[in-house]
Amino acid sequence: MAQHALARERLFALRETIARLEGRLAPALAAAEQQALAEGRKTRQERILPPLPFGVEFLDGALEGGLPLDAITEFRSALSRDAGAASGLAMAVAARLQKREADAGRLLPLLWIGDAVGTLEAGRPYAPGLRDFGLSPERFLHAAPRKLDEALWLAEVAVESAAFSAVIFEVRGNPAHFGLTESRRLSLRAHAARRPLFLVRQAGAEEASSAAFRLHVEPAPSGLRPLPDGSKLSGSIGNPIFRLTLEKSRNPAPLSFLLEWNPHEREFLPIAEPNLVRPPGEQSAHSGAQLPASANGPHRPQAMGALLAFERAS
Repeated sequence: MAQHALARERLFALRETIARLEGRLAPALAAAEQQALAEGRKTRQERILPPLPFGVEFLDGALEGGLPLDAITEFRSALSRDAGAASGLAMAVAARLQKREADAGRLLPLLWIGDAVGTLEAGRPYAPGLRDFGLSPERFLHAAPRKLDEALWLAEVAVESAAFSAVIFEVRGNPAHFGLTESRRLSLRAHAARRPLFLVRQAGAEEASSAAFRLHVEPAPSGLRPLPDGSKLSGSIGNPIFRLTLEKSRNPAPLSFLLEWNPHEREFLPIAEPNLVRPPGEQSAHSGAQLPASANGPHRPQAMGALLAFERAS
């Protein structure tokens, strides 16, 4: 009898594993859903998971309310030198999510899965900098797998566990072992666990994936730091500014705009009106990410903004 009971437990565990892999409810959860239907209560699927808005009207409208919290969102930088911008935008979004969950009394940690090669190029998260950027370092975990296969396994397990408010998965380039199949698997797990996965792709090209949205991210010059009287502090550097192009969405054409990140208030501020980029046949999405006021071509160098000189350390 004990052997039969053990065999049944293994069979149930196997069924639940297969259900999770296929993005379906496990048998135990399915039974609970049926009971909820019978009692007239809302099922798990009927309970709407509100998206995470940027707080910028035109962008949230394009995102149908904000970033989905049960799917993949990709932040892509086309060049290695722009990797910090893609990472910064992912951290800013994570900071907004942390604030919303903290206001609701949920204090789940955030997991950053670093890429071994990407870390050599762009570095790894720095605790004091995280705090200045609006994140809580005490709720920030960093993992450094040595291989992509290990990173993929960790990302799948972390999302499936639902133990983190969000998982940030860093990938460099367009590796052959991380394609549409692997992306689809991660998407199914995120949907089943109702947890977001933010994919940060360094120096990567556009490719087919299961991401609900994809944003191409570039750095933009910051302004001067504002003072309480409304003036600007000469020689200072203000809040970070991102040049973004919404590459993948339901919009007929990519949307290009500038956003400022205020780490103290944990909010985004629009810098200028958005610009609709030409269709892909006429111009690529990221090369057309220019504001209406800019007459420069996509490959001309842009103004650097204010420069600071630092005293040499003795």
